[in-house]
Amino acid sequence: MSDALELDALWEDFHRVVNMTSAELAAWLRVRDADERTEPLPDRAGSDTGRQVLAILQKRRTDLTKDDLRVMAQVVDTVTAETDVENEPVAEDTERRHRLMTLGHDPLKA
Repeated sequence: MSDALELDALWEDFHRVVNMTSAELAAWLRVRDADERTEPLPDRAGSDTGRQVLAILQKRRTDLTKDDLRVMAQVVDTVTAETDVENEPVAEDTERRHRLMTLGHDPLKA
């Protein structure tokens, strides 16, 4: 990030598109990876990006790393591209909803 204004904008954009709380995301990542016989350890549940989003949600802005900033920008770009006005999510599109939820965005959440 080149300056504080860009960091502020990214922070705001990230928290706008990530509409799940850290508790909701942590629970989702555990459920998503669980199967009939096993459940992953909480710190190993979900995709790498999902775990990174969860870690970012638990940080203060001043504690962000360059890798955090890269992940935040990637999440903002992905969620924005997948939730544009022409591509409005619907309840029946569970695969897409679940993919977005792994990034901390529940498209059905108000």
